[in-house]
Amino acid sequence: MSLSQILSILRVRWRSAVVVFLLIIGLVAALTLLMSKKYTGIASVVLDVKSPDPIAGVVLPGMTVSGYMATQVDVLQSDRVVLSAVRALRLNQDPDLKAAWQDSTEGRGDFESWIVEGINRRLDVKPGKDSNVIMVAYTAKDPDVAAKTANAVVKAYIDTTLQLRTEPAKQFNSMFDETTKAQREALETAQARLSAFQQSKGIIANDERFDIENARLSELSTQLGVMQATATESEGRQREAAVRGDQMQEVLSNPMVTTLSADLARLQARLYEISQRLGDKHPDVQQLRANIDELKTRLNTEKSRITGSITVNNSVNQSRLESLRSALATQRSKVLQMKSLRDEAAVLQRDVENAQKVYDAGFGKLNQSTMESQATQTNVSVLKTATSPPFPSSPRVGLNVAIGVLLGLVLGIATAVLRERRDWRLRADADVFEVLNQPLLGVLPEGPRLLQLPGRRRTLRTVAERVLGRPPTLIGN
Repeated sequence: MSLSQILSILRVRWRSAVVVFLLIIGLVAALTLLMSKKYTGIASVVLDVKSPDPIAGVVLPGMTVSGYMATQVDVLQSDRVVLSAVRALRLNQDPDLKAAWQDSTEGRGDFESWIVEGINRRLDVKPGKDSNVIMVAYTAKDPDVAAKTANAVVKAYIDTTLQLRTEPAKQFNSMFDETTKAQREALETAQARLSAFQQSKGIIANDERFDIENARLSELSTQLGVMQATATESEGRQREAAVRGDQMQEVLSNPMVTTLSADLARLQARLYEISQRLGDKHPDVQQLRANIDELKTRLNTEKSRITGSITVNNSVNQSRLESLRSALATQRSKVLQMKSLRDEAAVLQRDVENAQKVYDAGFGKLNQSTMESQATQTNVSVLKTATSPPFPSSPRVGLNVAIGVLLGLVLGIATAVLRERRDWRLRADADVFEVLNQPLLGVLPEGPRLLQLPGRRRTLRTVAERVLGRPPTLIGN
């Protein structure tokens, strides 16, 4: 149905539309006057999800997820929070509420749960859009009751969030306390084992005996290397002395041997000279020969002494070499033993260090859980405290009137259209197509207007007879 058709219907059926419109307006006004006034107390809280936790020192990961605000809304509407607010307001001790509960449930169920359900029906909790603010609204007939209940729910929510944080911390605190005791006992046992081992082996934690003994071992190794070279050299010189001792450098460079060799050469030259002149039997020749023999004896004795000293020196070097080898083996065994002891002590020391680390970590957790269990602050802050509203939140007169006007208009138009449907009239050109399903041949103006036109009566009658097959009956004729 087009707008022009509706307007044409309203021009004829306007009385029905006006009656229905006025009835709807009156009904809405009556209902508005009969409705009891209700007041809404509104409070709001803000959640700090970006600041680091004052105890943990980091932003808690649960606060960064998208469902954190929805979770907090559910917590705020939970029975635990509302029940805490009910007990804070002492509604569970109100005789009138108890009587109402008896009348409605005949004493079945739990009285406090019944109160909680009633408050939840009138409690509206909404999180802010793209913000960390939560609005808490409570509607009641008394404005003071509405404000007090909203504030009580907010306070109960803050207390509950603190309890939800401290209760696990208290449980963890008890567990960490027992664990820390066991860790402390393990640390004391490891320390006792290390101390007993050090005392039994004569190891002092801060002495430098191992470094000293290790340095001594290095020194003995160096001395052994030097002595091996010396002993090898002395052994070679001893073999050389046994083969050609008189030609050795020690013999040739000895001052005594040089002196005796010079004296011997001089006496031998004199002997040759005298023997050529005096003969072999001359006493001087005999005396020179005796002196030469004595010098030879002394020279041989001196050479023997020198070569013998080389042998003695080799024997001493070999003895010192064996002594150094024995001392090096003893020192090496001692160092290895000390190293084994130090390794055992290091294992025990690492046990002590590991036990200390575990104990420190457990003790740190214990301190943190202790502080968390004693926390008195949460990340929830009251942004707005509910006050007694000066005006009722319902009924909303302006909104009800607007709804009544809109509903009256719709129902008035619908009534007019319905009446027209039940008694349909051709009121426009389009009705011929829609109702009669016939083509439109022509449109006649209204009768009185046509008759007022001079010279048109005969023309109209002629056209009507041609179209209708009979003379027209004009209104007002």
